[in-house]
Amino acid sequence: MQSLFQDENYLEYLETFISENRKEGFKRVLANRTKHFTVVCEDVYQLHNTSAVMRSCEVFGIQELNVVEQKFGKKIDKEIALGAEKWVDINRFSNIQDCIDDLKDKGYQIIATTPHENDCMLEDFDITKPSAIFFGTERHGLSEEVIQQADGYLKIPMVGFTESLNISVSAAIILQNISTRLRHSEINWKLTEAELLEKRIDWTRKSIKDIDFITQKYLENLNVKKQ
Repeated sequence: MQSLFQDENYLEYLETFISENRKEGFKRVLANRTKHFTVVCEDVYQLHNTSAVMRSCEVFGIQELNVVEQKFGKKIDKEIALGAEKWVDINRFSNIQDCIDDLKDKGYQIIATTPHENDCMLEDFDITKPSAIFFGTERHGLSEEVIQQADGYLKIPMVGFTESLNISVSAAIILQNISTRLRHSEINWKLTEAELLEKRIDWTRKSIKDIDFITQKYLENLNVKKQ
């Protein structure tokens, strides 16, 4: 099955089962998707907050969301996400160190959203480097593991008495800012051709009823042609 996600003929076959408008809509949305930034939710207790962060990722074109469920194992609240779980890739981790190691292996710098003596205001944040933006629990913020291993610290400028924002609000503000700046930059932020093909196939599959039956028919016809 994995090889099918890089099969252009398979995509062409699948697209006969969806409308032209839907096909063009996938192309349009994917043209604005990026993996230059990724988001991490660490042990967010209130489920609707993680779901709302996922929705913000989808709205602002962030393709991947990493969810660390070390303390609170829960499922995404689909009512809050409003279908965003179909279009955003969710990577799940059972502990924070595995998540940090995985992201560093992929070339991301670790950015903690928390006040720190070496923190950076949002408008001054350097968007040129691939970055994993970490958001923590509602009461206690990010864990000490993240704080100690972070490559940078990011905060939203605030001038009122309140010292912090809800995680979903913070994520929306930060993602809107950095994604807008990214799209107006000269940075190579778009998905690769291979990634675009994979997501077009993935999204098209999710749009087709009886996809397993239709895929089986494709494979049968493929085998006949090879004989």
